[in-house]
Amino acid sequence: MRVRPLQTLWRQLLRLERPRQTPGLWRSREIAAVVLACALVALLASWPWLVEPSLQAGMAAPFTARAPKDARVIDSTALEERRDQMLHRTTVQVVDQEASRARMRQLQAKLQLVERQANSQGAEVQAIALSPQEQQWLGKLNGAQLGQWQRDVLQAQLRMLSQGLSASVAEGQLLEAANLQLESQSPPGRSLGARLLVSSLAGHANLRNDPTLSQRRIEALITQQGIPTIAVKAGDLITRQGQPITAQAFDVLDYFGLVNRRPRPLIWLAHFGESLAVCGVMLLAMRRWRPSLEPRQALLGLVGLLVVVGFSLWLGPLASPLVLLVPPTLLLAQGLGTSCGLAWLAAASLLWPVPLAGVVGTRLLVASGFAALAALAAGRQRNRAELLQLAVLLPSGALLVQWLLLTRSPVAQVDLPSEALLLGALLMGGLLIAPLVETFFGLLTRARLLELADLQRPLLRRLSCEAPGTFEHTLMIAGLAEEGARAIGADVDLVRTGAMYHDVGKLHGPQWFIENQGQEANPHDSLDDPFASAAILQAHVDEGLKLAKRYRLPKPLADFIPEHQGTLKMGYFLHQAREKNPAVPESRFRYRGPTPNSCETAILMLADGCEAALRSLPPGTSEAEARAMVRRLIGARLDDGQLASSGMGRAELELLIRAFVQVWKRMRHRRIPYPIPARKAFSA
Repeated sequence: MRVRPLQTLWRQLLRLERPRQTPGLWRSREIAAVVLACALVALLASWPWLVEPSLQAGMAAPFTARAPKDARVIDSTALEERRDQMLHRTTVQVVDQEASRARMRQLQAKLQLVERQANSQGAEVQAIALSPQEQQWLGKLNGAQLGQWQRDVLQAQLRMLSQGLSASVAEGQLLEAANLQLESQSPPGRSLGARLLVSSLAGHANLRNDPTLSQRRIEALITQQGIPTIAVKAGDLITRQGQPITAQAFDVLDYFGLVNRRPRPLIWLAHFGESLAVCGVMLLAMRRWRPSLEPRQALLGLVGLLVVVGFSLWLGPLASPLVLLVPPTLLLAQGLGTSCGLAWLAAASLLWPVPLAGVVGTRLLVASGFAALAALAAGRQRNRAELLQLAVLLPSGALLVQWLLLTRSPVAQVDLPSEALLLGALLMGGLLIAPLVETFFGLLTRARLLELADLQRPLLRRLSCEAPGTFEHTLMIAGLAEEGARAIGADVDLVRTGAMYHDVGKLHGPQWFIENQGQEANPHDSLDDPFASAAILQAHVDEGLKLAKRYRLPKPLADFIPEHQGTLKMGYFLHQAREKNPAVPESRFRYRGPTPNSCETAILMLADGCEAALRSLPPGTSEAEARAMVRRLIGARLDDGQLASSGMGRAELELLIRAFVQVWKRMRHRRIPYPIPARKAFSA
């Protein structure tokens, strides 16, 4: 009795998770490419388990082991702890020659100014304030003596720089050292030279850290203090079966060759299958929320996973989760939607190969949180300037949070400011490469949608100039469709931009469409051939697709061109044809489709069908009558099967009806009748 309710619940859950729109079909070679990419990601993510030792510190010992002989084993844990402690305190600095040369150039410039002061009594620019004694002393020097004094001052600074200079040295100490270096000079020359040296060196440094020499000093200090070892005697108990293996016990087991480091295919195969399943679930989730997902877009997500896993394996604990997770998540969320970006983020976090313990786990958690914020913010961005703001706020917030969480942790190898700067640089660099990525992978970001909706775009300018009636019709349709999309929670920007381009195919012959004919005769009347007229109507779809390809419109926008007509009947010309031959098949007077495959293209189809009818309603029409008329038009398309693949239900259609009528009410607003005064006559 309990099985049936469980089956019902399971079926309801499946219906909830099934895409509301029919996913696009992929060709066999495209499926093969995606499967191959998934296999590469799974292979790379499971690679560590091909060389993973059979035992690890912390796991339960599978056997009891005793030492076969006496030995002294290096304690690797204590050695690493000692090395980490020394890393804070042991830093070797060397002289930075470029910084020294910069100080020497600055001093030479100051000496040249002093020489000008000596040669002209009223120098406009002074290197340093001169006392009367120094001014008098400079005036008595000839060219050779002045040149010798300048060389002595330069040589004194060179000697001081060769010993290394710190920016924190007090000016008094610098002045004392400079006086000692210029001891051979006369008092005025010594005083002036010392003050010049202090003004050139104070607050500056010419030292830089040398990691190689620092590491050598650490190793030398460790050798002097003695490498920590574990003394083992024959027969000593190393591990007891079932008890956790300590780090020291692992070192001893490894020393005696009891740790198997050969590949273990079964364990690797299990992790390979897990990684493959993560990739598969990610793709299913992306297709669930974006049924129009293209294979190249799926490959973009998989390549992103490949890069993240590869860098995290290569860099190990030094890999920055913030830098590796946030930019791809933001890019995918902008181009494919927030849900797809979050699905990719979940997969990348699950495939992170480094053990999630201590600092690494905290950093990965912080990076995932900020990447999720980036994905959520991507749905609200409407221009590149907001992305620029995000490129500043995200790194700053991540720096602050990591500093608060890790300030008491051993993060000697984590340079948080540099990490934040690198993340900001990558996000800003995304502004430059985003158009290339959008074009190559068919991504359609919100910023690009708004750019394509600009009425100054070449194709829209052609439409407004060559087919003004169609252009006006397009603007009306865009207003209706936009309000309808807002009512049911569809993509408003996609609907508005798609509406702007849905009828561009009419540029091939504007005069054949009634909105462009004005007071002229309808050329279809003189043609008097319903089959040819139907072909002309179908041609505006075919020509529109050609123009979309020529002007490189993204596929989601190009889909509006055929899908807004679907497989609708050309009723007027079908009626004409059947007056001559009642046996004419209806299929010859239907558009070739396809029918709308998304709620956005379906909204445009319904707006296109209701726009003319709403405009033709007489002034006295009530809201209920307008709503009934719109419901009748939408019901006809629903009964005709045009909305079968759109994913729209009855409730959403009812919301569309109300939205269309609200727009119609705004269109027919009343005007105040302004009185026009009689023209006054003026005398010549």
